[in-house]
Amino acid sequence: MENWTTSTEVLILEALNVTPLSSLPVFILLFLFYIFIMVSNIGMVVLILCNSSLHQPMYLLLCNMTVNDAFGATIILPHLLKDLLLSSSERYIHYWACAAQAFCVHLHASVSHTVLVIMAIDRYMAICNPLRYAAVMTHQMVASLSWAAWGSACVLVGILVGLSVRLSRCRQIVFNLVCDNASLFSLSCESVLINNVYGLVYTVLLLGSSMVSVALTYLKIIAVCLSSRNKALNSKALQTCSTHLAVYLMLLVSGFIIVIMHRFPQLSQHRKVASVLGHVALPALNIVIYGLQIKEIRQKVFAAFNKKVFAIDVK
Repeated sequence: MENWTTSTEVLILEALNVTPLSSLPVFILLFLFYIFIMVSNIGMVVLILCNSSLHQPMYLLLCNMTVNDAFGATIILPHLLKDLLLSSSERYIHYWACAAQAFCVHLHASVSHTVLVIMAIDRYMAICNPLRYAAVMTHQMVASLSWAAWGSACVLVGILVGLSVRLSRCRQIVFNLVCDNASLFSLSCESVLINNVYGLVYTVLLLGSSMVSVALTYLKIIAVCLSSRNKALNSKALQTCSTHLAVYLMLLVSGFIIVIMHRFPQLSQHRKVASVLGHVALPALNIVIYGLQIKEIRQKVFAAFNKKVFAIDVK
């Protein structure tokens, strides 16, 4: 058993199913998406931190999402880009590197939900309790909510992956493009009942709490907007809440599609494509939606761009 466990320290990953002729175009496309995601998300954080007028709870909480999107893209895309340049015989990964990647993949997904929940709480306080908003949503509260979003996700995912790495291994092939928790415990021949039970609890707790929190928040916001005759308040609520809701619904739909496809082995290739699109399209769309929809950020982006163009013209 010891010799077999040692031999399974190095795992074999499945490859993205592309023809040799299409490898280069796919590589270029994914590389351009990765550059856009990193530049736009990091640029958004720098823009918010460098403009004192954007040091408001909504924008500071938005930094959590942009950092998480850049983190999620970095987990997946460089790995896929490297694999597109290698032959099928070279797609190896060490077991503990696989476990670390699985932890990061699930952490990114979990933080996506927890961050959107705290952003919904912020919108609830801003619209439903505007007089108390400044007193409640202080910078200290924003920091506490951010720590709670990342900390709770770390604990949940740490237990999830920890239950899988405790198992002995009898297989070497990971039937996925990247490592995730299901990939880890499928390498074992032991009973994975505990893993399945906790995985179900983890999924219900994460998705259930986020769906209930967001639903209750928006129902309260809708009730306030319907009872208010303040057109400025309703317009502001519609602008910021529609942006948040669009991002949340995209995350929810993409997550459900991947979970459903896991139940149908014959859709494994479609699941791989959906997983890649989730890690490419969502971070790119999130930053575009927030950048174009929120007036204050849009104005700052255009102002910074015009200032740069003017400086070039002067030279």
